[in-house]
Amino acid sequence: MISKRVDKILDQFRVTSGKGFRLKDVDPADTAGLDLEKDHAAELLKQGVERLAELQDKLYAQDRWSVLCMFQAMDAAGKDGAIKHVFSGVNPQGCQVHSYKAPNAMELDHDFLWRHSTALPERGRIGIHNRSWYEEVLVVRVHPEYLTGQKLPPRRVGKDIWAERLEDIAAYERYLARQGTVVLKFFLNVSKAEQKKRFLSRIEEPEKNWKFSANDVAERAHWDAYMAAYEAAIRGTATKLAPWYVVPADNKWFTRLVVVAAIVQALEDLDLHYPRVTKAEQAALAVARKALV
Repeated sequence: MISKRVDKILDQFRVTSGKGFRLKDVDPADTAGLDLEKDHAAELLKQGVERLAELQDKLYAQDRWSVLCMFQAMDAAGKDGAIKHVFSGVNPQGCQVHSYKAPNAMELDHDFLWRHSTALPERGRIGIHNRSWYEEVLVVRVHPEYLTGQKLPPRRVGKDIWAERLEDIAAYERYLARQGTVVLKFFLNVSKAEQKKRFLSRIEEPEKNWKFSANDVAERAHWDAYMAAYEAAIRGTATKLAPWYVVPADNKWFTRLVVVAAIVQALEDLDLHYPRVTKAEQAALAVARKALV
């Protein structure tokens, strides 16, 4: 636990049932009453990063559970920064990071979950997916022409394809959870106004030019369609076994604090511990100690 106050904050951003969920009810600028300076948010983030490192060490040593953290967001919402800061203290040997772009020819010759399945974290490790299988019900839903390149049999591309894909995703996440993978999904909810501000910063500041793509602006024109797709995805796949965290993203410090708190809380619920040494192993250690004298 980072603090009781931060722990309570998670409840208002965790979605475990899509019934009645409305994206417009979540304010992208919300900070749950916390103040960056007054509440020493930077210190709370530091505590969260340190606690995450401790828990990850036990996760790795115990070698029973795995954790899959998926990050989804509109461009400039802060996914890269959140990943960088939240996981800054963990042992790289215990993490696997994958960033997904448009599928290549080999990936298109398989089902849409295939390329993600091959990158799932091993037991004892944390998998960090920057974008995920949800792109198949987000960007592909907003641009249905992409379905043509997926080589699906025509009879499998019907009016219910999005509901079917959400059903498949929910079932797959339930399967993973039952196999010992903790599934955590983060939607960094940035406002359209804040996105514009960050785009302009990328254009006006030379050191940030490399971050900007003209395609980002083109996708911005589909904002309402993306919001509808995100809402449908969250409604269709939010469960207790694989919750969504709809994280306000207009204030980066708050986004990072919520993300690290959510991961820490999930790991603390696993009752992680270092492997317990048996009597036989203790005897072997005693022999080894004598041999080293």
